[in-house]
Amino acid sequence: MNEEPGGEGRSERSEWRGWREATETALYGPGGFYHRPEGPAGHFRTSVHASGLFASAVARLLTETARSLPPDAGVPAFVDVGAGRGELLTGVLAALPPDFPVRAYGVERAARPEGLDPRIEWLPEPPDGVSGLLFANEWLDNVPVDVAEVAEDGVPRLVEVRAADGAERLGAPVADALGDADAHWLERWWPLREPGERAEIGRPRDEAWARAAATLRAGLAVAVDYAHTVDSRPSFGSLTGFREGREVRPVPDGSCDITAHVALDACAPPGTELITQREALRRLGVSGERPPLALASSDPAAYVRALSGAGEAAELTAPGGLGGFLWLFQRVP
Repeated sequence: MNEEPGGEGRSERSEWRGWREATETALYGPGGFYHRPEGPAGHFRTSVHASGLFASAVARLLTETARSLPPDAGVPAFVDVGAGRGELLTGVLAALPPDFPVRAYGVERAARPEGLDPRIEWLPEPPDGVSGLLFANEWLDNVPVDVAEVAEDGVPRLVEVRAADGAERLGAPVADALGDADAHWLERWWPLREPGERAEIGRPRDEAWARAAATLRAGLAVAVDYAHTVDSRPSFGSLTGFREGREVRPVPDGSCDITAHVALDACAPPGTELITQREALRRLGVSGERPPLALASSDPAAYVRALSGAGEAAELTAPGGLGGFLWLFQRVP
């Protein structure tokens, strides 16, 4: 910790807030990071930006989901939660069969991008009562959360941050500062024992995911994120910042993205499936296997195209990179 509480006046106390409140303002408040004109793609690269194969795989998942919908479901919906500037939506619409009917929704707190396909409806919240595929790629990691740290007395306390410079200090015990619900979440999903251990309290993400999935009348809800499970939590948390493609110290002043890995198992109700992106994409036909060398002789141009696609697929499915992301599959109802 950079600072210790005590002795400050009213104005100084008002500078210190929990990370959840500070991040909410820094990312989504007036002039916040996610309202910048360059959008998230100006600062970090997701699977969507890595290759069009990702959008093609999601399009395939949408068509598979549509076939499983009840007869009275109507036109299948594709709901992209955390849509950024509509990159995934644009790619999925382009990859769908020409005669495939779809209602496309981009869910994002930032304004609708200029030049977006007019078929896409732009909303601040997921539409209620639709049937189809709800897909949230790297959305939950940007749902703001508070941070807890074990103090020298062995008590998990709220980590407070100063927006101007990112300085931190320990505040009140979690139960006193945030309430029993967050304290119980911490004990159940990310128990802390030793002084200095830290955790991101993921209850707001659990609730955000539950609300999003509940908007589907029928179909499939999928969350994709860099995540961890209860048997592999990082001892000192994962809160960090990104700016212009580089990882930076998180400072909640609006100058950088602020993110943390997702305790995705805590979001998953009974009956859901949690697998790696590598496995999920392989199920959808993205394998990363090199084309046969014989193709280079019989059709050199096709071999070059196939080799390029294999390279992109390999990036998407690399175990130590994007392939290590977790996918949560939740069938509805």
